Amino acid sequence: MLLACNMQRQARLVVELINLTVPGLARGRSYQPDAGDLVPAFAALISAEAAESLVADPDAGTALAKLAYSFQPVFTAADVRAAAGVINELLRRYQARPYLTEDVGQPFHLHFHGDVGGVETFGGEFASALALVVDTYGEMRFGVCEAAECDRVYVDLTRNGARRYCSDACSSRAKMTAYRARQARQ
Repeated sequence: MLLACNMQRQARLVVELINLTVPGLARGRSYQPDAGDLVPAFAALISAEAAESLVADPDAGTALAKLAYSFQPVFTAADVRAAAGVINELLRRYQARPYLTEDVGQPFHLHFHGDVGGVETFGGEFASALALVVDTYGEMRFGVCEAAECDRVYVDLTRNGARRYCSDACSSRAKMTAYRARQARQ
């Protein structure tokens, strides 16, 4: 079963937002976000129209950070049941409501903006996308990177559900660390 393209994009966007916003470790290095960089960095990931209204909003940085922190518990949840509970609360909070839309150059597809405004319109989209990931795959498909010295989050949209790292770089680092450990034991 495939997740709709728009929902895949939204699921990946919430991951990007969290990873841009939350300080910690990223790919073996300390990561401290710059609040001034959040809006332009996130705007570069979304449509030109949405980016324009985002950049024009003087409170967008604060609102994006609040949104990121509200979604982070989905990725740190112990299991799919706990993640589903958080997602259900987010669906209520952001009043996600499905409707069909036809964007330029795209066939009709679902959007889930609620009655909330501003940056929070992303909340309905993100919550719905994550809910559809759970519905489509039926298992835990969210997590925190398992590489040493990395705490970035990921969503696993692969067929086999085997993803455990936030990026190819972390996967490679983890494999190299394991290889070196095996070599040192020999």
